[in-house]
Amino acid sequence: MPVPPKPVPHQQKLTAALEALRLGQTGRAETLLRNVIADRPSHIEALGTLGLLTLRTGRPEEAERLFGRLARVAPKSHAAHDSRGIALTRLGRYNEALASFDRAQVLNEGNAETWNNRGIALFSLERVAEALACFDKALALQQNFAAAHNSRGIALTHLGRFQEAIGSFDRAIVLERDNAEFLVNRGVTFGHMGRFQEALESHERARAHAPDSMPAHRGCAAALENLARYEEAAQGYDRAIGLAPRDTGALTGRANVDYARGRYQEALKHYAAAVEADPEYADAHWDESLCRLAMGDYARGWEKYEWRWKSVLAKVKPDVPGPRWSGDFPIAGKTILVVAEQGLGDSLQFCRYVPMLAAAGAHVVLEVPRLLTRLLSGLAGHPVIVAEGEKRPGFDAWIPMMSLPLAFRTTLETVPDSVPYTHAGPEAAAWRSRLASLPGRKIGLVWAGASRPDDPLSHAVDRRRSFTIQQYFPFFNVPGVSLISLQKSASPAWAHALLPGMILHDHTAELDDFADTAALVEALDLVISVDTAVAHLAGALGKPVWILNRHDQCWRWLRDRADSPWYPTARLFHQQTPGDWSGVIRDVTEALRAGT
Repeated sequence: MPVPPKPVPHQQKLTAALEALRLGQTGRAETLLRNVIADRPSHIEALGTLGLLTLRTGRPEEAERLFGRLARVAPKSHAAHDSRGIALTRLGRYNEALASFDRAQVLNEGNAETWNNRGIALFSLERVAEALACFDKALALQQNFAAAHNSRGIALTHLGRFQEAIGSFDRAIVLERDNAEFLVNRGVTFGHMGRFQEALESHERARAHAPDSMPAHRGCAAALENLARYEEAAQGYDRAIGLAPRDTGALTGRANVDYARGRYQEALKHYAAAVEADPEYADAHWDESLCRLAMGDYARGWEKYEWRWKSVLAKVKPDVPGPRWSGDFPIAGKTILVVAEQGLGDSLQFCRYVPMLAAAGAHVVLEVPRLLTRLLSGLAGHPVIVAEGEKRPGFDAWIPMMSLPLAFRTTLETVPDSVPYTHAGPEAAAWRSRLASLPGRKIGLVWAGASRPDDPLSHAVDRRRSFTIQQYFPFFNVPGVSLISLQKSASPAWAHALLPGMILHDHTAELDDFADTAALVEALDLVISVDTAVAHLAGALGKPVWILNRHDQCWRWLRDRADSPWYPTARLFHQQTPGDWSGVIRDVTEALRAGT
């Protein structure tokens, strides 16, 4: 009988290494694999196994070298090129990764995992539509490929196709019910949709499956924050930070919860920790700016506010050629373009700086939303007014409107507070005549802002600052007042929600722009408004305005103050607890009855 061949030493070591891996003895397995490769540098199985081991244990650089050697030894190995692509993706070398995946696909075009991996590299290069096509191809090849459904959901989320993304995540979760990563991703997408309760439930399921998942804890905290459940949110962020002490998202979220609760010093500590962890993390810098402005620390707040263009507002950064002015060179005799940004209320608040530019000798071109052009043409300094989207005249330098306070080194004590700085036209006299027959004080009401359903996070803020016309009901029982709607809405559905006894005079159908609204406001005795552009309009006109503020109020109103340095005629009423308007309405009703 022939004698069976004896295993060669390197084969014994490989067998022992594979057994060690099966038993979870990764250190022993790695030593044995390295011994095999030392004996046989071109051993295909040892190179591949060690490459996967180093990739799995977070060493993509070494994995890339090993798979590169393997690809040279076995150039027709689909797995070698595919695995090298994965390592390159983790190293951030996405174009090289694509080349590896392309080579792998030449060798095996029908491999669904390679299509998914290629899509991930494309997604990382921000070629999201191409990435989505790869994920779709992977699923065409393997319809129950859970990871590809998850990848597809992420791509759809970034394309703003949120409902489709939820469908992809749901499919992935059906296939792998206990996958915390899929549940977290679905929760994030629900958050983008403004469906924060569903986001919370998804993150809680992820946390139940993976109690040590930092993203699950952070996701729970973010959802709780948006639900204004601040104490629970703070605890959630603390748990996330405990798992990942340098996670900038968790640190900034924790700071934002303190900011929303008015605990500014505590917030600053967490912002500082986030910036220390990543000095270029723009969200932390910008959110810190809002905190400092809310504190009245304008010197540092305006400086930090410039981080907005690297933060969440980067997508709407004005695209303006030419030098930007920052107060750093004389402007006498020069033409300065001022570009409005963010909302209508911001434009109304900060257009007050235009006369200051003119006083410094500049010729001003002011670019604003079309709804403001007619009103702001009357600003002192005689600016040239351009509607957004129109051709701009020539200019020497430009500045975003909300950078003007920094350029003028505005502090709390030097806020330019002279009002009125905008003026109603001659139509105001006609409105006074029309309203003269109404008894008592003429009071304008605004109870809701623009809902912006296409921007879920802004929509969530609007829901916190707004309420329904019915909640104004106590005002209608105050003697000696006539109430006039200033609630400009595409759909006046509120008119059908009036309760018996609520007589609200509505002329808003006649208001086409803010010049029209200004004329009506000028004819009133008082404006009562939630935090909207109409509140800024009334303040800019120098009309008495009572502003009803949500608990997590905007930075500009300052906390624990009933007045505003920006609008001398404003009076502020603040929520004492999140979402509770009853106390605010009670205080305003009492003030109306007292005639104060």
